[in-house]
Amino acid sequence: MQTDIILNNQNSIMIKENGLEENAAVLATELAWLTQILQVRLELYFEQDTIYQSIEEIVPPEISGKEGAYAVFIQKHKLDFTERLLLILALVPHIKPEVLDILLTKNKDYDRRYSEFGGLLLEGHLGLVPTAETAMFLVAGDELQKRLQYHTLITQDFVPIRRGIISLSRTKGNSPLLSSIWMIANEYVEYLVTGKPYQAVYSPDFPAQRIYAKLSWQDLIVSRSTAHSLQEIRDWITYGQTVLEDLELGKRLKPGYKSLFFGPPGTGKSMAAALLGKSTDKQVYKIDLSMTVSKYIGETEKNLAKVFDQAQQHDWILFFDEADSLFGQRTQVSSANDRYGNQEIGYLLQRIEDFPGVVILASNLKDNIDDAFTRRFQSMIEFTMPGVEERYQLWKQSFAEKLPLDTKADLWHIAENYEISGGLMMNVVRKCTLQAVTNKEKTITQQSLETAIRQELQKEGVILS
Repeated sequence: MQTDIILNNQNSIMIKENGLEENAAVLATELAWLTQILQVRLELYFEQDTIYQSIEEIVPPEISGKEGAYAVFIQKHKLDFTERLLLILALVPHIKPEVLDILLTKNKDYDRRYSEFGGLLLEGHLGLVPTAETAMFLVAGDELQKRLQYHTLITQDFVPIRRGIISLSRTKGNSPLLSSIWMIANEYVEYLVTGKPYQAVYSPDFPAQRIYAKLSWQDLIVSRSTAHSLQEIRDWITYGQTVLEDLELGKRLKPGYKSLFFGPPGTGKSMAAALLGKSTDKQVYKIDLSMTVSKYIGETEKNLAKVFDQAQQHDWILFFDEADSLFGQRTQVSSANDRYGNQEIGYLLQRIEDFPGVVILASNLKDNIDDAFTRRFQSMIEFTMPGVEERYQLWKQSFAEKLPLDTKADLWHIAENYEISGGLMMNVVRKCTLQAVTNKEKTITQQSLETAIRQELQKEGVILS
């Protein structure tokens, strides 16, 4: 079992150069289409000469069969004429802000910009930032009936709004809803422009890091029962929507899947979580609760709320390490701090229970988790210390091909005589390999291996005879 988990900011999907070029071509045609519609909308509004009676006469570019990320998004969500128009408008400030310069025209009667065009001028950005009013003007002009028709689309029903891709943020609390900024959220720009998925960066405000496993699902060596339980999670990720929607069990079953991984350190809990994501093409974010729980009342809830929101929007797998530090037995209420602390824990338990995706909690001891919460798990998976056969297989796959274990070494003897976790094995391999490289040796001897094992076990406080 390889326990080398990397916390990184690498992109999980490599975009081919021709795919990027195709996406650029699609965006170029969408921008040209938007530019033409803006021009026609203004001609219609000011009753100028135009060959068009309506902007709907301007046919959108053909995208059938296109493979760029932007075209794929439009086709996947079956966006119609109006929705495509609203989407490219929201992306303009990020990729070609000058397209909206035409809306900076001043009303000569009042010596100011036309309020019906919407838009804001924000510090640090020279172009016009569209608002929901801009979107409404573009699709409806000044026709009140059309404005009423499109109101719910622009304020709540549009797919990018429901998915958080466009976040209607108001500049001031009491401002009208249509004065909200109409722009693609920063975390989605990279995906729509290049096809690369959004990856959050660890910070005090976002206490989670992505974990990634170098190896594959086949490299995970665990007991048969553990492997079977892990496969159930993979099956849920693949077929859960079929169960809830196609079979209409969503009326009776809560969405999402919650699992408890429990067992000694180094037995593969983190790796299994990372591999679940890798094998199902989902990002996995790890929250180390022992490092996250704040001593200040209310701070934990605030710090983790953003993680839950982002995870739901992006369909991440959440992995709570050292979960018993927060989800363990609740304290007896003997002070105000205890009472508020328990309320905070209850809130977070509820957020996890209501989360529509996959949540994995890891603990060294199952008994450390509150009984009130264990009943809500769909599975509880034990990661045991590997047996002799498992240890043998783990040792066999652990050494470098260019600096292997000596062929004379009795690996079965090692597996039989030293009960050691996969995590400690990798510490041993690191130590032996470094020593062999330093001494310019071509293989790792059994003596070197056993010496390193004993050192690791002594470090763990194991008394050897």
